[in-house]
Amino acid sequence: MTPKLRIASAVAACCLALVSSAPADPIIVESPAGVLTLTFDVQDGVPMYRVSRGPDAVIAPSRLGFQLRGGRSLCDGLKVITTKSDSNDTTWVQPWGEEKEIRDRHRELRVELGEIEGGERRLNIIFRVFDDGIGFRYEIPKQAGLDKIEIDDELTQFAMTGDHQTWWVPAFEHNRYEYAYSKTPLHDVRKVHTPFTMATEDGLYLSIHEAALTDFASMALWRKDGLTLEADLVPWSDGIKVKGTAPMVSPWRTVQVADSPGGLIESHLILNLNEPSEIHDTSWIKPGKYVGIWWEMHLGISTWGSGPKHGATTKNTKRYIDFAADNGFDGVLVEGWNVGWDGDWMANADKFSFTKPYPDYDLQELAEYAREKGVTLIGHHETAGGIDSYERQMEDAFALLEKLGVRAVKTGYVAHGQSIKRIDENGKEQREWHHGQYMVRHYRKVVECAARHHVMLDVHEPIKDTGIRRTWPNMMTREGACGQEFNAWGGEKRNKPNHTTILPFTRLLAGPMDFTPGIFDVLFEKYNGDNRVSTTVAKQLALYVVLYSPLQMAADLPENYLARPEPFQFIKDVPTDWKITKVLNGEIGEYVTIARQDRNSNNWYVGSITNEKSRDFDIALDFLAEGHSYKAQIYHDGEGADWKTNPLPVTIDKKLVTSSDSLRIKLAPGGGTAIRLEQID
Repeated sequence: MTPKLRIASAVAACCLALVSSAPADPIIVESPAGVLTLTFDVQDGVPMYRVSRGPDAVIAPSRLGFQLRGGRSLCDGLKVITTKSDSNDTTWVQPWGEEKEIRDRHRELRVELGEIEGGERRLNIIFRVFDDGIGFRYEIPKQAGLDKIEIDDELTQFAMTGDHQTWWVPAFEHNRYEYAYSKTPLHDVRKVHTPFTMATEDGLYLSIHEAALTDFASMALWRKDGLTLEADLVPWSDGIKVKGTAPMVSPWRTVQVADSPGGLIESHLILNLNEPSEIHDTSWIKPGKYVGIWWEMHLGISTWGSGPKHGATTKNTKRYIDFAADNGFDGVLVEGWNVGWDGDWMANADKFSFTKPYPDYDLQELAEYAREKGVTLIGHHETAGGIDSYERQMEDAFALLEKLGVRAVKTGYVAHGQSIKRIDENGKEQREWHHGQYMVRHYRKVVECAARHHVMLDVHEPIKDTGIRRTWPNMMTREGACGQEFNAWGGEKRNKPNHTTILPFTRLLAGPMDFTPGIFDVLFEKYNGDNRVSTTVAKQLALYVVLYSPLQMAADLPENYLARPEPFQFIKDVPTDWKITKVLNGEIGEYVTIARQDRNSNNWYVGSITNEKSRDFDIALDFLAEGHSYKAQIYHDGEGADWKTNPLPVTIDKKLVTSSDSLRIKLAPGGGTAIRLEQID
């Protein structure tokens, strides 16, 4: 049967069409290839939806709507006024990304709801149904008596059909998104961040998230009881979830559906639900790799604050610039360069200056020195949650970066989850969540200000990614999970060997992550006692392919790379901008193998990693171009390698291969393999 939108009644035989009546029967939307079916109806005045894949239910009947402040609801007493259908099949090109060409193929249903009793309440819901998932968003149109909107609660439900296996981090906690992932049945979940990933007993993989988060509160999920998840918006300090005026649109609520874990990674649903780029000339936006004065601070070699161990000195920065220039890196990150780091900087956020360097850091000289070497400085703006202070300085700060030729900046928001300081209209200090509407607005202000000054962003302690990099492609990458720095802190904070085998199927479904891979001295015994990185060195190489970021850091100290030039070559070679991405295998929390083709050559790169268990398997090279030969450079765990007992050995093998060949991958416990496939004819 040709996939179509149809009204499920005996008299509804028409294909895609505009329907101007108020049907009492369910409205059904099939995805373009008939993989998924979304059904919408109104039951006793309550808007409901459900989703199935073939004969199997994915989401059981679930309610929709809002509760507004003042007792007014947009969730019941409603009926369908009109519906309109549409379809789309277009391809657009990312200026950078894990895939160059993105196909957007979906069917759309727009439902306009009104009050049954003839009142003035109006609510529109727009559904888009893809073969790999669905998205829907709310639109509160301009209407009498509702110029000012204050949302007390979003009532969206995701009624799951079984006690699925889940991978999650807790929401509404002090450390934002930065927690180790838990793996539990759904019934053990309480309040969680999205993306929220699940596996069903029937072999489906699901992820609930949101797209195009703009001037709205971030959505967490709350399992109140049973197996139903409800939207849980992050509130303002006064308890209101969202503030605005009509007309208002919500972000898209998304459910990705795949029959393999890798299918979630290969989905572009989140990006497709965002608007096209607001930046018409993107020629200044360039992916790349960087080094920086950062890891040495975490090791205690130097400090962010001024004094005898100050890391951000002119002399030390020139050393990193020379290293970057000699080894083909694009940028040098310098943290601790600006006044404000002395004392308890987390408690004194208003002391930061974003234009004034410390006396031992000659910003102008270093910008010129870097430019002469073909390298650019990467700026650093740590706010410590002092948003008012940062916003007062922001325009001048980005103007200075532009003047100096600094093309990227790393921003930071080190503060507990609900400790963002805001001065309200009455001059009183309020404390906001990192992920509420106030901060969503702030993060967007920063993106737009940076764009005006041709500066790319790498945001730490961010709002989660929801695909706005399509609309604002200078929003390059962000943290938003436990990154490499947790390994420097040791103890219970250290990332376990399975951490990076979970991230591609959870956090990275939202978008790129600045994990900062590439540590060669994984033991760093002379610096931090018992602290260490829980991987082999070969796995650190593989992370450059597995954990996608358009800005990738070579995070270790320069001397550790110079001591091991052979494995360092892979970091120098691996690109950060891709044409095609393919997931070759994977099980969440166990292992994953990803192949990516360089956007600017015919070469391919493969990264394969495992948890604490050793693995070996064959990977087919049928993704390579037929009729061509490739030189495979294989960086794998050396003899006897083990993340716990012997993490350092890396062996490099070379061989000629074609698309008809396969490679045997052997991964040590906590290990990895990185492969460069260079086309030679």
